[in-house]
Amino acid sequence: MPRMTARNRHEHHRASTPLELFFDLCFVVAVAQAGARLVHALAEGHVLAGLAGYATVFFAIWWAWMNFTWFASAYDTDDALYRVVTLVQITGVLILAAGVPRAFDAGDFTIAVVGYIVMRLALTSQWLRAALTSQDPDERRACLRYAAGLVVCQLGWVGVLFVPNSQHTWVFPLLVVAELSVPMIAERQYTTTWHPHHIAERYGLFTLIVLGETVSAATIAVQEALDEHDELGDLLPLAAGGLLIVFAAWWIYFAVPIHDHLTSNRQAFVWGYGHYVVLASAAAIGAGMEVAIEQTVGKAHISSHAAASAVTVPAALFLLTVWLLHSRHFKRGAAQQLALPVAALAIVACTFAGRAAVPLAGAVAALTVAVGWTLNRRRPEAPAAP
Repeated sequence: MPRMTARNRHEHHRASTPLELFFDLCFVVAVAQAGARLVHALAEGHVLAGLAGYATVFFAIWWAWMNFTWFASAYDTDDALYRVVTLVQITGVLILAAGVPRAFDAGDFTIAVVGYIVMRLALTSQWLRAALTSQDPDERRACLRYAAGLVVCQLGWVGVLFVPNSQHTWVFPLLVVAELSVPMIAERQYTTTWHPHHIAERYGLFTLIVLGETVSAATIAVQEALDEHDELGDLLPLAAGGLLIVFAAWWIYFAVPIHDHLTSNRQAFVWGYGHYVVLASAAAIGAGMEVAIEQTVGKAHISSHAAASAVTVPAALFLLTVWLLHSRHFKRGAAQQLALPVAALAIVACTFAGRAAVPLAGAVAALTVAVGWTLNRRRPEAPAAP
């Protein structure tokens, strides 16, 4: 078996590989499926069920991506065996994506779990390969803990298939905690050689993909609405507001060099786990735009306030979480620190503007970027963050 040597954590010019980019793009299918089901639930007024289903399904998508990303950052050998095993993981991702609608609508996770089994078998073999070829006892133990943790957690998810749907509300949180605990337990005595710059780039690229999916979903929704209804005067401000929100989200997320902050596992775990909210809210903005468009043309049987909240709430959550995770570490003074939290509150307040809510929220998001840029111009020593 070819040796799987850990990557150098301080190597220069570490960038995402074409295989990693291919892996990310395959997740677009799963993200789109989750967003589409959320749109349907919200448009029909099933808010709580829709949010619960979305949160559960998106966790499965996000965690599958996380498992691969952190392993690859430490052990990507890019040899033939590594590539083939990664392609098997991609196959599991596509199976997971195929199971999203059934899991969301009926609580049937059979197909999703099968997809996870395929992914987990591949990833477990990668960790075992790293353990078998390691010359460091501490590293070998960490790799074996990862492999064991994956197997135990996966057995737990298989067991969920035999648990009545009514019991999922308490079983799922337990398994989620178990999943999140695996890296912390595995790296108790040995820190895998994940690369801060590489990890920051990987998260940034996945955020870009999610934001791109948001734009795509909203564009298709506008196109379909125009094909079926003559509502151009109402749809154009809505589309413009949504676009401003996405543009501002991109600007704000990429305004700071976060890799300089990721210096330890403690910081990296908080930052990495927190991205569940960042990514889920970014994808939900697109779903919210679709709901707002459907409400505008009379296809969604909900109030204008409810439709507006489908956009404003995830947009505000995105801004607030990005500030909590990394923007605040680069702020100087109260004005800079308060910019994003105040903007998040203002965007939520736009909800009560009815059909003008999304255009107003877009204006607030754009103004937030402008204010942040101005504040940083006045403080040359501070990073260029809104």
